[in-house]
Amino acid sequence: MKKRVFSGIQPTGDIHIGNYLGAIKQWVASQTEYEDIFCIVDLHAITVAQEPNTLKSKIREVAGLLFAAGIDPKITVVFIQSHISAHAELAWLLNCFIPMGWMNRMTQFKEKSHRQREQVSVGLFDYPALMAADILLYEADLVPVGEDQRQHVELTRDVSQRFNSIYGETFKIPEALIPQFGARVMGLDDPTQKMSKSEPGSGHAINLLDTPDVIRAKVMRATTDSQREVCFDESRPGIYNLLGIYEGFTGLGRPEIESRFVGKGYVDLKKELAEVVVAGLSPLQSRYRELTREPGYIDSLLNEGADRVRPVAEETLAKVKQQIGLG
Repeated sequence: MKKRVFSGIQPTGDIHIGNYLGAIKQWVASQTEYEDIFCIVDLHAITVAQEPNTLKSKIREVAGLLFAAGIDPKITVVFIQSHISAHAELAWLLNCFIPMGWMNRMTQFKEKSHRQREQVSVGLFDYPALMAADILLYEADLVPVGEDQRQHVELTRDVSQRFNSIYGETFKIPEALIPQFGARVMGLDDPTQKMSKSEPGSGHAINLLDTPDVIRAKVMRATTDSQREVCFDESRPGIYNLLGIYEGFTGLGRPEIESRFVGKGYVDLKKELAEVVVAGLSPLQSRYRELTREPGYIDSLLNEGADRVRPVAEETLAKVKQQIGLG
């Protein structure tokens, strides 16, 4: 039996090369190794204010990009979170078993609430409970996440173990799957900060739908340093980040990459990197245009995905309700 993988992606902001190298590219490569379930987490998205028409559009855009990148809907499930009501229902049930102290320790909420202050919603505080429900509904073995999301998987493990200890074996205990490369692609304008969909600034990230000219301009403006040698040196975050992106798109080893730039400068690296990224994204962009040309096609794939996994989610929810005496 293949291990089951569950992961979610938010339909907010623009999907960028950090998302691609850190998650999507690896999801595509793992389709024959795992039983994959990928969820567009629109319920998570509304923990902060969203413009309704933009949100609807972004949901379809994200789905289209996943399929364009190589996610095969015949073997991998992709669906919209809000299309399966069991996510919200199980999140409420888990709320009743998660101590407040556990939630108060969530570092992501502390960081986001500090920035948003008056605009913080209860939903943002409760985000980890919904994420736990997402994972546990499908008896996932593995959850691919970056280091910044590992704590949420740990909370999922804690609440599932707590529930099992009270009511007997109910939930499978998932494990975090941390990518070996790409989990920490950094911003072009500030290579000390992870590339983010929510970060403002036109020079921060390369988005998957950026035109070749925009990609070239962003790479050429990327922050480096005052040195000249092109090498993988973690103490020089700007150049280290650009070389990491080059590595991710080419698949070349680090010694081979460094040898290509012996005696060359940062301008040479940036020019070559820009063309590598343009070439790497070109097939994806072409496929995306094909997928979106036919109205309703992406929606049909998403509906099929939800229909495939809805019975699994409903079976888990029914079991939980029976265990705790509801209904």
